Amino acid sequence: MILVTGGAGFIGSNLVAALADAGDGPVTVADWLGQDDKWRNLAHHLIDDAVAPDALAEWLPRQSLSAVLHMGAISSTTVRDADAVVRQNFQTSRLLWTYCAERQIPLVYASSAATYGDGSAGFDDDDRAAALARLRPLNLYGWSKHWFDRWAVSQRDQGRPEPPFWAGLKFFNVYGPNEYHKGDMQSIVAKNHAAVAGGETVKLFQSHRPDFEHGGQLRDFVYVADCADVALWLLRAQPRSGLYNVGTGEARSFRALVEALAGACGQPPRIDYVPMPEVLRPRYQYFTEARMNRLRAAGYNQPFRSIEDGVGDYVARFLSQPDPYR
Repeated sequence: MILVTGGAGFIGSNLVAALADAGDGPVTVADWLGQDDKWRNLAHHLIDDAVAPDALAEWLPRQSLSAVLHMGAISSTTVRDADAVVRQNFQTSRLLWTYCAERQIPLVYASSAATYGDGSAGFDDDDRAAALARLRPLNLYGWSKHWFDRWAVSQRDQGRPEPPFWAGLKFFNVYGPNEYHKGDMQSIVAKNHAAVAGGETVKLFQSHRPDFEHGGQLRDFVYVADCADVALWLLRAQPRSGLYNVGTGEARSFRALVEALAGACGQPPRIDYVPMPEVLRPRYQYFTEARMNRLRAAGYNQPFRSIEDGVGDYVARFLSQPDPYR
């Protein structure tokens, strides 16, 4: 039995789909489905069971699991309830770590590129304690992920019990199917597909730095199918335990992303540049780019999709279809 926490969420449901495609399982999902259409993220694949995240402490001791893929988290970068974030993002992660260490079960969990803060300390997935101590996340979500990364590394460095293999995945800007429940946290691709396909204009932020053109702000956009491939490869190959960036290793502009979306929709790009709200300007990131040396050195040699290929697949197979779910 494989447990996927956050299994009805964006990356988690794509992992459930990838496990189903590979014939792996059975799979149990830990998540809250709520009263919206989040259940549709799971509707294409057979799962063995579903458990509420707040029931994990009671549920886990009765299980015999072969692996844990821990994607569940409060992932909003604007959330203000720090107590809820600590419970879900740190304490639940620690619970799963302890279970996996006691039962000697591999653990792959979701960290985030938000741990890098404004990027002034770089984007190198160096998991030495001193390197991690230099990072300064900008929001509560990023801090919670960074806290658990540092805690996991401290367990390793102090010789305390740890899973036989563990990997914390620092996901960069992920886009792809099954993100539709995320509201304003959806990717620009998902939020603007209908408008672009209808020939409407997309609004992007103006640049407020002289070294970046309007729409020229750069991000490492990575397709969710590639993220799932990395997670499952790590689970199977089990190279050195530690933290791993998951991005393409190539920063691309928001303008290029919209151009890729327009091309996939058979439309010319129509972009209007609007002023960035002043409250965002002091903490806005103009550049993120994953350093992928560690994952490549571990033996992962699959290519990552360009935004042209990833967005093209997303539009053709999902966003333009009556049923856009994976």
